[in-house]
Amino acid sequence: MDRVKFRSEIEDKYKWDLSAIYADDEAWEADFSSLVRQVPKLDRFAGKLNSADKILECLRLSDKMGMTYGELYVYARQRRDEDASAEKYCAMCDRADALGVKISEHSAFISPELTALDKEFLQGLIERAEFADYDYQLSEIIRRKEHTLSGAEEKLLAGVTLFSDGFHDAFNMFDSLDVKFRQVRADDGHMIEMSHGIYSKLLSSGSRQERKQAFESMFDAYGDMLHTLGQLYAGNVKKDWFFARARKYPDCLARAMSGENVPREIYDNLVKSVHAGLRHLHAYMAWRAEKMGLKKLHMYDLHVPPQTDYDLSVSYEEACELVKKALSPLGEEYLSHIREAMENRWIDVYENKGKRTGAYSWGTYLSHPYVLLNYNGTAHDVFTIAHELGHSMHSYYSDRAQPYAKSQYEIFVAEVASTVNEVLLLKYMLKNSSSSQEREYLLTYYLDMFRTTLFRQTQFAEFEQKAHELAEKDLPVTCDKLSQIYLKLNKLYYGKSVISDKRIAWEWARIPHFYRSFYVYKYSTGITSAVSIARGILAGDKVVTEGYKKFLSAGGSMPPAEILKLAGVDLTTSKPFDDAMKEMEDTLKMLIDGAENLR
Repeated sequence: MDRVKFRSEIEDKYKWDLSAIYADDEAWEADFSSLVRQVPKLDRFAGKLNSADKILECLRLSDKMGMTYGELYVYARQRRDEDASAEKYCAMCDRADALGVKISEHSAFISPELTALDKEFLQGLIERAEFADYDYQLSEIIRRKEHTLSGAEEKLLAGVTLFSDGFHDAFNMFDSLDVKFRQVRADDGHMIEMSHGIYSKLLSSGSRQERKQAFESMFDAYGDMLHTLGQLYAGNVKKDWFFARARKYPDCLARAMSGENVPREIYDNLVKSVHAGLRHLHAYMAWRAEKMGLKKLHMYDLHVPPQTDYDLSVSYEEACELVKKALSPLGEEYLSHIREAMENRWIDVYENKGKRTGAYSWGTYLSHPYVLLNYNGTAHDVFTIAHELGHSMHSYYSDRAQPYAKSQYEIFVAEVASTVNEVLLLKYMLKNSSSSQEREYLLTYYLDMFRTTLFRQTQFAEFEQKAHELAEKDLPVTCDKLSQIYLKLNKLYYGKSVISDKRIAWEWARIPHFYRSFYVYKYSTGITSAVSIARGILAGDKVVTEGYKKFLSAGGSMPPAEILKLAGVDLTTSKPFDDAMKEMEDTLKMLIDGAENLR
């Protein structure tokens, strides 16, 4: 019977090396104790942020603590992500969370006191050379004045975060450790132990009967806990509404977008464009059904390549070589950092028992980014390498170009670099395809990128907005209502060629990103931006390529929509969205024309 390995069974070269953060747990403990002693030093500035010298001294101390705390928090979380059953690291995470709350409480006076200062005084600080590291931060304080509370109220809200993130933490523990799946019977009769990684592999490569069993096993595991998961998600939604009201926003989406200084019109442009382009998704679903010899597709048919005569299954080493070749248009300097990540154990490659599901890139300002994978050799996994390394390079460039105070880019732009890498990889593989079958495979993969990243994430975003509207209108947020909303949206998005299986109504219950509200729409704006940037890079447009490097290095030094403009993308207009839809339309035409030529 297939099984998931224990971490001790995996070779070290496939595990990340966290020593760039801390050499060992003892070093972590030493920093933790030191920071605990330093936190009260912030108190001496309380009530005294009325001179340039005091403000600058306070901000620099806060930054120093922030850099150390980042090391503590990331190390503890990544150790826990290796194996959630390791109680030592679960305890370290709890301690780091508590310390973070303590820091927030002791620094809660900073924003209110700065906000209380005259706009002219703050503007004067921005213009002083010694405040160059904090010019954008101060300009944001001016912008957020009306949403910042008194010192006592801010301190109270900071304390609330001690438990307000508990909904996400509880879901993560269930999703990583406690969820139980039925085994799947393979076509040859042997039993397959189900996991998140095995599920992904079966849906992309298994027989239809294996896919159906895997789908039912996965969704039943969440369906069996639907009321509990419904209460968790409802609590998360109500938490968002509490914070929105506390900060005087009209709704949760307004708070989320204002928090990143993103114009609301960008969200509206996205939803409008995607609805107008649903005909392209419906046409692709109809082509898929015909190609696979089915009257209609089930949800578990959407992940398997429709080709039966081509398969992409590559080793991790082969995947890395593909990624490096595909990213070569970005230049040798960029590639040198990609090689460093691959060769110096920045990446945790394979699934093991207790390991966090999915993939991410994360690190600290003082070290370098790390990548967590659950690599299984599928095409999706190859693209995930390129995707997560895009995140890593964005962080790497920003951390080295910007001071700590301006190094963190907003989530709004976080999916652009990752998706640029995916598009470059796809285009490279398409250009170098050796057969019509491979070309068809890659075209469908590209179309599936649009389906899963542009359309599916916008579907998720619409679900989030409707779920939050329930709380905003004082309506019950129940698992039945959430399932009704989700099923209706699923039918709208996928059209008449797809059967929305009853279990798909529960899909909201297994999406981790829903606990980081209004994150997912940024995947959609990310691919929209990435398509435009990648086309310019591949066309040899030096202005776009150099502008893209400026984008990568900008961190959080400007409003994120303005940072995108450095790379030639203006999402406040309809053009990028229209271009993305045209790209999908053209790709579908290439696919259909190519298929007809094969007949």
